[in-house]
This record gives sequence, structure tokens and C-alpha cells, in this order.
Amino acid sequence: MDIGVVLQNDPPALEIVEWAKKAEAAGFSHFWTFDSHVLWQEPFVVYSAILGATERIVVGPMVTNPGTRDWTVTASTFATLNEMYGNRTVCGIGRGDSALRVLGLTPQTLGQLRESVLAIKGLGNGEKVTVRGQELQLAWAADSRLPVWVAAYGPKALAITGEVGDGFILQLADPDIAEWMIKAVRKAAAGKGRDPDAIKFCVAAPAYVGDDLDHQREQTRWFGGMVGNHVADIVARYGSSGAVPQALTDYIKARQGYDYAEHGRAGNSHTTFVPDEIVDRFCVLGPVESHLKKLAELKELGVDQFAVYLQHDAKAETLASYGEHVIPAFSS
Repeated sequence: MDIGVVLQNDPPALEIVEWAKKAEAAGFSHFWTFDSHVLWQEPFVVYSAILGATERIVVGPMVTNPGTRDWTVTASTFATLNEMYGNRTVCGIGRGDSALRVLGLTPQTLGQLRESVLAIKGLGNGEKVTVRGQELQLAWAADSRLPVWVAAYGPKALAITGEVGDGFILQLADPDIAEWMIKAVRKAAAGKGRDPDAIKFCVAAPAYVGDDLDHQREQTRWFGGMVGNHVADIVARYGSSGAVPQALTDYIKARQGYDYAEHGRAGNSHTTFVPDEIVDRFCVLGPVESHLKKLAELKELGVDQFAVYLQHDAKAETLASYGEHVIPAFSS
């Protein structure tokens, strides 16, 4: 199982490049960042610097969306990075949350998400695609290889992931919920005649190595609030009648508003509704042994990568612990 890392694009941008260099030296396979260009710096500029400063690590957004850039621009950007640095990119994509909502826009429809995946994947792999009725091809990108991994929670989004995605990104580390969603993606893939085992499964969640569990919970409670935004959309669409696991929907009943200025931040004041139980289920906390145990459960379910959201007050210590203890345990 690969181990990746996720950071926000906080300035100074060159510091993010240094984190990527440290991650590669520690053995991390992927370096992901948020893609919300108003809240944080533009990720694709930073990716170019990261790729130029490293040799192996793969970069990509967790996640981009179909609404803030034209799909052809997104594909061309990835294909250019691949030409420059040797196919070391991956496109994580979803309907859009913070990047669109801070602009006063709403997340893209599932239909737009599906079309964008097919367009970006096709163009990013040098293929001919039809976009808005026009047949297009990046003729210079014949050697580009771009996997597109879809972030999803709801039943229809999971189905789209299985039907058209190269991978599935689940932003929470609860094994029970992960099992339910992985099965849904695999079922959808098989229903379209695709090989379910060919789809990559990535679980992304905050990880904090240490012994002070109460402190770790307070540093990672923001994650339950971030996930809650997506769950609220699902409940608005499907209700809470069983379309998704009850454990995923019950905790948002006390949710009251959300401030995107604090999105993904430790100490987010709009996440007090998130109970300790959800923090423990969604995140990976405690001493190294607890991390090894939970990640082993996820690996057994078919998870190909665990991506560490490194957004708390012990980033360096957790990165080092994963490099020394966790990555070697899952490298075989």
C-alpha cells in the first residue's frame, strides 16, 4: 500500500516545495494539495516547482473540480507537466466544494463531473475526445499518461466513479464506511464491464502520531466539519433513509453553518458539532501501533493508498514517524 501526503497551498509556496522534498526523502509516494485558488495559492504552479525539485514523487490535487477551469485547460496543464517531468501526475477530481462556494457558485452536477472525467482523462492521455460538440486532441501529448481519480460519497457519485474513474478517493478512514463504498464502486465498474480490481482506491484522512489523544482530536476535528459539507449535500439529495451509511449521516444533525475562511484548519470554530467518536473513526490517531493497525484494516479492504492530511501542529513529527515506522511496514 502506498502512503501519500496532503497539504494546503499556504504561502510561502516554496515551503510547500520543501515539504514535498521531505516527503519524497521519507518514502511517500504521492504529494497532494488542496485546489481552492481563492483560499490558497494556485496548486499547478507549485506542482511544477515540486516536480522540478524531486525525482520520484507523484503530484496532484485533492481535489480539483470541473467548474473553476475549462476541462481542456486542466488536461493540457497535466499533459504539459507529464511532458516536462515524466508522467508523475494524477488528477483527483470531485464536484467542487470550497473552490466554487467561495465564489458564490454551487458544486457541479454529477453529469458535469462525469463528462469532465472523460474529457480530462482522454485529453490527458493523448486521445481524441468530443467536448461541447467539438472533436479535440492534444496532438503533442501522445506520451502523456494521466490517471483520473474521483472523490465521491453519495450513491450516484460512487456509481460514476466505478463507471469512468481510474481511481476512487474517499476522504475518511473509517473501515466500515470504506468497505461499503468500495463495494459500491466495484459493483458499478462490473456493471459497465470494467475490471473492478483495476480501479485504485485511496483513503485520505488526517493522521497524527502521538499519545495525547485529546489534543490530537482537537487538532483534527476540522476534518469532520469538512466531510460534513459533503454529507449535508447527500442528505439534502437523498434524505437520511439509508442511501448512505447511518454513521455518516447522523453526526451532521447538529451542524449549523460553515465558514470557508477556516476550511481545513486546525481549531476551526465551526466544527464543534463533530463528536469525538467521529474524529476517532474518520482520522488515524494515537501511537504508531494504532496507525499500523488501522491501515492494515484498510489495506485488507483493498485500499491501494492512504493519504495523510498533514494539517496540525505536529506535521514534522508525524511525517518523520510515517517515514520511519509506517511506510516500511507497508512497502512490501
